[in-house]
Amino acid sequence: MPYRDGFFKGLLDNLSDGVYFVDRERRILYWNHGAERISGYRAEEVVGHLCFDNILKHVSQDGWCSLCQGLCPLARTIQDGRTREKEVFLHHRDGHRVPVLVRISPLLDEGGRVVGAVEVFSDNSSKVAALRKIEELQEVALLDPLTGVGNRRYCEIALADKFAEMGRFGWSFGVLFMDLDNFKSVNDRLGHDVGDAILRIVGKTLLANTRTMDFIGRWGGEEFLAIVANVEGDKLLQIADRFKMLVAQTTLDLPAETVSVTVSVGASLAAPQDTAETLMRRADALMYRAKAEGRGRVRLG
Repeated sequence: MPYRDGFFKGLLDNLSDGVYFVDRERRILYWNHGAERISGYRAEEVVGHLCFDNILKHVSQDGWCSLCQGLCPLARTIQDGRTREKEVFLHHRDGHRVPVLVRISPLLDEGGRVVGAVEVFSDNSSKVAALRKIEELQEVALLDPLTGVGNRRYCEIALADKFAEMGRFGWSFGVLFMDLDNFKSVNDRLGHDVGDAILRIVGKTLLANTRTMDFIGRWGGEEFLAIVANVEGDKLLQIADRFKMLVAQTTLDLPAETVSVTVSVGASLAAPQDTAETLMRRADALMYRAKAEGRGRVRLG
């Protein structure tokens, strides 16, 4: 097959996009450097394995559907020979979720029969804007050092900015106040190093899946704050549900077990008469209501 040729392999390995080939049984035959960079998995960890071994644990854009265990876009292309494109979330080797755009094409033999498929996937995060924002935040010490998201001070600045924009231009916004469920028991049972690792991967998942116009920060402890611009109630609830599902799909693999957490979310739209204090107080109360009603839930108010 063409990927065995050193020249073409060199070209593929120098692409920034991830590229991998599979045969008809969906056994991974080739995994380029771009795939290593985006996923965190080295070629020797995946080549020879079946893609439905759930290595990347692709889930659909809404966070609900596990694609690797069913007829995923790659399997459909092998079945019908059609090219496909889809936005999904892959599971990074470090545990967090990364949004990727996948493009799948069939591999044909000389007789035109489908003998496998090639998938090209690219990081779908707004990387340039995010990196620029991180550099700016580092200069003024507004990043939380553990999770890499905005710290409490930056949360307060971002809230003040959004209230100023609402007063000046009438731009709507809402907040999502998120608290990890039963986090104390994780620290007590597995230790603070594991707890810190959970906070890091949750922060990465939230940050990687946030629109560039929105904001993610760590309010304190195991509490995260999202400030969502230009939304009404239905859209705010949709984004909250998406965050909740992505956090629940985020896992930390330990030698003895795989650790996952859920998050309870209080979602509230800012009103003209609100202050940062009243808005956060309302979101906090809604978050505690979500916990009281069973945890891993979203409450809008």
